[in-house]
Amino acid sequence: MTDALRPVAAKPRLYEQVLDSLRSYVAEGGLGAGDRLPPERDLAARLGVSRASVKQAIVVLEVQGLVEARHGGGTYLVRDTLDVEPVEQLVERRRRLPDVLDAREALETKLAELAAERRTDEDLVAIRSALARMATEIEDGAHGVEGDRLFHAAVTGAAHSGILAEFMRSIADQIAESRNESLRQPGRPPRSHAQHLAILEAIEARQPKKAAAAMRRHVRTVAKVRLLDWDPEPDNE
Repeated sequence: MTDALRPVAAKPRLYEQVLDSLRSYVAEGGLGAGDRLPPERDLAARLGVSRASVKQAIVVLEVQGLVEARHGGGTYLVRDTLDVEPVEQLVERRRRLPDVLDAREALETKLAELAAERRTDEDLVAIRSALARMATEIEDGAHGVEGDRLFHAAVTGAAHSGILAEFMRSIADQIAESRNESLRQPGRPPRSHAQHLAILEAIEARQPKKAAAAMRRHVRTVAKVRLLDWDPEPDNE
């Protein structure tokens, strides 16, 4: 029997200690994707902390796509480990994500509009290829991250705007963060693919306003992530 779930000493952000204990528990117990964690009440008793601290730790794991909390059915591992991103990094990403999403909406909406006006047949081939790549990744059980990246790059290329493309390159790392955050939301990859298809259809039909509206809807969906609803400093801990 592992002793990873032993009482922990109090300190600020007690849930971070709970996260450490859960990571050790999963590793020492040989648990993997699909396995269920003990109920929150049991975890709280074994760790000597409040259920609020356990619940906050579970929320952090959900935010990072490491567990799935099923309503009334317990909490299950999504991966074979609980390699949790440091909370401070999570907090920092949460702080900058809204600005990144604002920039994406402004830039990519205009790029989609220009793409519908200026695209070539070669541009359409590149966009379709990216969509096919994303579909294959999703079918294989992945999130479609590379296909998503290629799609947005192809739309940017189809706009034939050097300045806007440079702006996109300047925030490429932040865009990648927002992409990864969005695509690990439950059910998001197929929804994202469907939205991409709507953007392609408008670009192919040379309908700038429709392309811009479809891209705006897509980026606003990207903005709907659990991270932005998370409170890193809960009052009840």
